[in-house]
This record gives sequence, structure tokens and C-alpha cells, in this order.
Amino acid sequence: MLDKAFDPASMESRLYAASEASGAFGANPESNAQPFTIVVPPPNVTGSLHIGHALNNTLQDVLVRYRRMQGRDALWMPGMDHAGIATQMVVERLLGTQGKTRKELGREAFVNRIWDWKAESGGTITRQLRRLGASLDWPRERFTMDAGLSKAVIEVFVRLHKEGLIYRDTRLVNWDPVFQTAISDLEVESRETKGQIWTLRYPVEGEPGRYIQVATTRPETMLADTAIAVSPGDERFAGLVGKKAIVPLVGRAIPIVADEYSDPEKGTGAVKITPAHDFNDYNVGRRHDLPMPSVLDAEARIWLDEIDADLRAIEGVADPEFVRSLAGQDRFVARKAIVAELERLELFEGVEAHSNAVPHGDRSGVPIEPRLTLQWYCDAATLAKPAIEAVETGKMEFVPKQWENTFFAWMRDIQPWCISRQLWWGHRIPAWYGPEGSLFVEKDEESAKAAAREQFGRDVELTRDEDVLDTWFSSGLWPFSTLGWPDKTPELNKYYPTDVLVTGFDIIFFWVARMMMFGIHIMGEVPFKHVIIHGLVRDEKGAKMSKSKGNVLDPLELIDAYGADAVRFTLAALASPGRDIKLAKARMEGYRAFATKLWNASRFLEMNGIAANPAWSPDSAQGPLARWILDGANTAIAEATAALDAFRFDEYAAVLYRFTWNSFCDWFIEFAKPVLNGPDGPEKDEVKGAAQHVIGVVLRLLQPVMPFITEELWTHLGYGGEASLIVAPWPQAVAVRDAAEARAELDGVVRLISEVRAVRAEVNVPPSITTKLLVQGASPEMLARAGRWIDAIRRLARVTEIEVLDGTVPKGVVQCVFGEATLMLPLADVIDLGAERARLSKDRAKAEIEVKKINGKLGNPEFIAKAKEEVIEENRERLADAEAEIARLDAAMARIAG
Repeated sequence: MLDKAFDPASMESRLYAASEASGAFGANPESNAQPFTIVVPPPNVTGSLHIGHALNNTLQDVLVRYRRMQGRDALWMPGMDHAGIATQMVVERLLGTQGKTRKELGREAFVNRIWDWKAESGGTITRQLRRLGASLDWPRERFTMDAGLSKAVIEVFVRLHKEGLIYRDTRLVNWDPVFQTAISDLEVESRETKGQIWTLRYPVEGEPGRYIQVATTRPETMLADTAIAVSPGDERFAGLVGKKAIVPLVGRAIPIVADEYSDPEKGTGAVKITPAHDFNDYNVGRRHDLPMPSVLDAEARIWLDEIDADLRAIEGVADPEFVRSLAGQDRFVARKAIVAELERLELFEGVEAHSNAVPHGDRSGVPIEPRLTLQWYCDAATLAKPAIEAVETGKMEFVPKQWENTFFAWMRDIQPWCISRQLWWGHRIPAWYGPEGSLFVEKDEESAKAAAREQFGRDVELTRDEDVLDTWFSSGLWPFSTLGWPDKTPELNKYYPTDVLVTGFDIIFFWVARMMMFGIHIMGEVPFKHVIIHGLVRDEKGAKMSKSKGNVLDPLELIDAYGADAVRFTLAALASPGRDIKLAKARMEGYRAFATKLWNASRFLEMNGIAANPAWSPDSAQGPLARWILDGANTAIAEATAALDAFRFDEYAAVLYRFTWNSFCDWFIEFAKPVLNGPDGPEKDEVKGAAQHVIGVVLRLLQPVMPFITEELWTHLGYGGEASLIVAPWPQAVAVRDAAEARAELDGVVRLISEVRAVRAEVNVPPSITTKLLVQGASPEMLARAGRWIDAIRRLARVTEIEVLDGTVPKGVVQCVFGEATLMLPLADVIDLGAERARLSKDRAKAEIEVKKINGKLGNPEFIAKAKEEVIEENRERLADAEAEIARLDAAMARIAG
């Protein structure tokens, strides 16, 4: 017998371990079944399960479990990413607690230390995914630094280099001064920073006493200025374009150029151009063929090697010795010294407070520097063209479709991809340097030596490139490298291309686009047919979760509190296409109650001798109740299947909640109780047969999203023998005789009882009070149906009898329209209807005030201009709720007759 109380903690680990041990999660390349493949977005080896992972993996698991039940050979490929900079940071910090640095250890020893850490502490998230119930094919787990994937990375790098799609170039990159490496845009976060904007005076060459004023937030980079830009149409500077200005402190003469980048409405209208230290300036520099000297080193300290020869002494303007005194100073220390010197020289016009978004390294937490360095690049523009075409022609589809526009916007304006990183942890670039600037890109050192020997006619000394590859390079190969490529494996032959990718919108460009580019170029096919994009999980008010706000929800704590099934169901139910999720614990509690409802209903069935009975045939059902619930189960099957096929997880959850809680637990079981409590006979056998069939359908429909409770109930109720629910077939519709007739019969009774209940609730009639039900204008069919189900109506609607009313509507009734009829409850002697009218009227007044208040906000241009989109959306939702409440209250007051 099932325990009286539903306790998720008592079953989850036991059931998961049994399923994993049984091999039920595994794919079978040798089977003839149609494959269904999803590769999990590989979490960082440093990571732990957060609510975004919980959402992403729940949605994937729902699809995988669903397709398994349909008979597909489902492969859900697990794995982890080596997460170059994040992992190196973790291990460096651990070394720091021991008073050591990676440089003291040396490269080989440091990398070995990371491998040791990975073996001991890495992969925490994979253990946590088991808590969530993720049915991954664990024996196939891959790591982006394992031998097979490393082989794939080297193969692709060498191939693309020989094709001219990978090359070296000197360009501006995001530079992290703490880690001293180039970083990707994804590793940069903009932070609103309170700073200052300084206005400086640059002397015009050859015109003593004439200056051009420029405004800047970065006085320290002026040492590397190579131009001043003004707007082509700005009359204030018309006579200066083509002339030169003198860079204060440095003495370098730089051209004054006309360029659209300069905005005449901002600052002074003139901007200093420092191509080696600003991305916009870099583009101006390329347009005007400007020199690009750097003045900051890898640690963002003043570095004069590239400008020392330019230093000129000009009295009252430039002093080489002062500039040289700055060498080695931190950028922000040097800034203060430079501003003070400009003020002393009277070349300082003024300063004002200024707030702007400053890019910071998300790991180091310091402002990043645009830095001109020699790096390895991939020709992303060439690789992007087939990927764009694949989406344009429908070979790969985004769900929701609107994300195609984001994809196109990024891909059609794609820049060369910097793929090198100045780290020690990662895939080391397979390039060796020899004499005379020679370069050899080969799969291994022996091949590089052979290529050098062929070029020079002798053995020469080679030095391997120190850099490693961007993490996104190896993860971009994930859909095929994990299947064994470049070897021709059975897995690669069967499971590529994959079917679905489920991911967040924030990595469409960083990961999705790269997988598409590499997949099409290397494999000749798109890596997946559908990309399902889900939103962010926010708190219940729509705010982004962050530790600083204290609003982070830990999925493991939620699982401890509500059970994995409730957490999974909540995430699926809230996963509406194109919308972020507002996650509230109240929703979790509601779906925990749903699981409890299912448990209690199953226990009731078990107590009434209802268990799996494969010999019972649904098409034998004669009574309307059995036929009605069987028909309802057919509809639930069709709607749940359609929802999952369309990747509408929210609709799938809604269908199952509605049918399970309402149709089956609330109505069918309540209607069936008198029969089950009555004498044995054909009617009881039929109700028990229908009940065991439908609970079996419910458990199978719910298994993808609620795998634990459904597995436990499946076993207890005797379904499948020794077979687990995870391998049970997806339910199919059964034949139901005269289904429309049964639907009309029972739906009519359910609507009647529901209307009476709603009326009673609106005017606060206590459950203990029973009344007559007066009916006016009812059809003979309706009255006949009510007569057939009078016992259920009395018990569930709390009415004593049904009386047909032919004359005038009496006073003191609460009424509602029901089809062609009017239903009335005589309540004058039961409750104070005047007081109820007053209460409803008071509530309506409050709702009106709320509507007026919100309309005032939404109609205020200042509020709309300043408020965040989620705040505006929250107000719109509150307005809709308030207006709906007014409509409800109006209807309730209209029900109360005089």
C-alpha cells in the first residue's frame, strides 16, 4: 500500500539510481530505431547547478523522455566544458591560498595541478543534474579537453589554416589586465560607473594661441593619440580640417580629420583618436590610415616603447622627461598625474561628473582594455554565409522564430573571430615557429619538424606557440566531436545531425552560431534541425536574479523543499515561448500540491482495489461516466503530443494539470465514489476498468516532466511488470463509443455544478449550508440530465433539490445564466445579501483606484522613458488583472437579485 503522505525525498535517489543502473538512459547505435539526439550545452567544469541550468536541462529531459517513449533511439549526450579562464582562475586562487603562483610552478606543473583539481572537484554539476532527474547517457560523458575532443580540435585548426580560414593578424581585442589575455565579448560585462569627463586644449600647430578643445574620459591614453576627429558638417572646425594639432605632454603633431564618428552634439564636437586603445578610434584609424602606437602594457601600466621616439620638448606644452617619469605606473595613477600636469600647463579647460557604461572583465572585475595585439583569427564571415543560408531556407529553425532576426543581425555583420588566448589551460595552438619568421601549423611536433626540414633542407629549432584556443572553439565542435569525429564511428553515422538544441538566447552568437559554422563546413550538414530558445529565469517580480539583490533561488534547495518533480513541472509550466520566467515559490508550492493530489488519488484507487488490468478493453465501456473519462484521456493524449511536437512545454504542462487535477481527480473520482462504495457488479467493474486505464495514461503522459512520482505509482499500481515506466510506450487514443454523447452528458453536469459552486463562492456561502436550486427556462434535455445526476449534484453542489420556476423571480436570490436557463439560489435567509453587495462594491472601488493609478503611470511619458521594460510589463499585467477583477465583481453584483 502507498504511504499516506507523499514524500519525494524518500524515493528520488533510489528511483534515479535504479533507472541509471538499468541502462534505460542509454542509446543503442546498433538498433534500427529512428534516432533522436540532443547534446547538452556543456556546463563549465567549475560550475554548480543554478536555476538556468535547471530550466534548460528540464526542457531537454522532457523531450528526450518523450521521444524514448515513442520508440526513438534517444541519445542525450552529456559533457563538460574546460572553461579556460574560469578554471584557471579557480586553481590560481587555490594556489594563492598556499602562497604560490602559476609562474612559480611553471606551465607543465600548473596544468597538471588543474587536472588534479578537475579529478577531485570538477563536475559537481553532473552529480547535481542527477538530483534534478536528468536522464543523460552518462557512460558517454565527454570533456572538451579529453583525448578524442583534443584530436578533433587540432584536426579542425590545421584544416582551416591550410584553407586560409585561420590566420594571424594584429587587431584590437578586449584585454583583461589581471589575467593578461584577450577575452571574448561574453566575458565582458558593462557596469554603470561614476567617472569624469575632462576637457583639454590641444595647440594648433603653427598658430600660437589657438587651440582645439577635446573632451575625454581617458586622459591617460592621450599619450598615444594620432588624430583629432570632427564632424564633416561642423562649421566650427571647417578651417581646421587638414591642419595639425600638438598632443600636449608628448609634442607629437597629429592631423585634424573630418569623420562621421565625431558627434557635433556631444562634448566639444572634437574627439581625440587613439586607435590602439578604443574600438571606435580603431575604425577611424583604419579609415584614415593612422599610426596605432600602444601606450599601455599587458598589465595596463604606462609603456613608452612605441612612443618614446615621438617625444618632443615644447615649452609650455610638452615635456619628454615628465612623460618618461610615468613609465610603469598604473593607468589610473598615471591619469591623475597627467591631469595635474595639464592643469599646471594651463591646457586643462575643465572637468565635470560623468556616468557611463564601462566594460569590465566578468571574472577579474577590473575595467578591460582595448589592446592592439597579434592574435590568431578565424574568418568568421566566410563560415557564416552557409549558416545564414541554412536558416533562410529552413534547414535549421529557431523556436520561437523571432530569434532568427537576432541571429541574422549578428551573422550578417560578423567580424573576424579572435580565437587565441594568453592562458595556460586550454587547447594549445598547434603552431611552431622557426628561423626567419617561419611558421608551421601541423597536427603534432614531429609533423612540424618534418615540414621545417622540407623547407630549410635541415633540422631547425622550433618553438611552439604559447597561446591556447578560445573555449568556444572546442565547444563549437561539440555536436560532432562528441560522437567520435574525425574517426568514422557508428555514433557519428547514426546521431549526426542532431535533432534539437535547447539553449538560452545569450549564447546564440557565441555558441549556436559557431556550432553551425563548424558543423556545415566540416560535416556538410547543419548540426541540429531545431534550436529552442528559452528566456531567463527571473524572480517573481521580474527582476534578474543576483546575489547582491538576495533574490537567487537555488534549485537544489527548491528540490529539497518541494521535490524534483514539482521543480521540473513548475519550470516547464512557465516556459512560454519568447518570454522570461517569473519564478515564485508559490508556484512551486502549487505544483507540489499537484503531485500530492496525484499521489492521494492513486492511493484512493489502490484502496478501492484498482490496479493495472491489461485484460480490460476500453471499447467495452457502456456507461457515460467511463466513456467520458476515456474520451477525455484521448483528448489529453492528443493535446500533450501536439504541444511537445511544437516545443510548447507550457501548453503540455497545462493540459496535464487540467486533465489530471480537474477531469480525473476532482470530477471522475468524485462521480465514481458512490459506484465504488456500492455493490459489486458490471457498473463497478467498468468504472474500475476505466480508472486503471486512465491513471495509466496519466502516468505515462506525466513521466517526461515528473519522472519520480510517476515511476513510484506505476510500480505500486502494477503496471509494466518488471519494466520501468521510462521504457513504457507513449499512450495512444482508444476507441470510445458515442464519445460526443458522453461528453455532452458529463460536461453538462460538470458545468452545472461548477456554476453553482462559483455563485456560492462569490457571495461567501459557507460549505455547511445547503439550499434549493431554482431553475427557470431550462430545456427538457437539461432537466432530464439533472435528474439522472441528481445525487451527484446534491453532494457536489451542496443543493437540497432542484425546483423548476415558472413565475416571477423571487427576491433574495443569487442568480446566473446557464445556457438557455437561469440558475437561482435563494439565499436571503442564509446570508446578508445587502452586506455582500456592499462588500463587492467596496472591492470594486479599490480595483478602480488601482486601474486609475496604473493608467496614470503608463500614460506618463517620463515613466515610460525611465522605467525598465520588465517594470513596464509588470504594470501592464497588473492593469489587466485589475480590469479583470472589476469585470468579475460587476458580474457578481449582477447575480444578486433585489
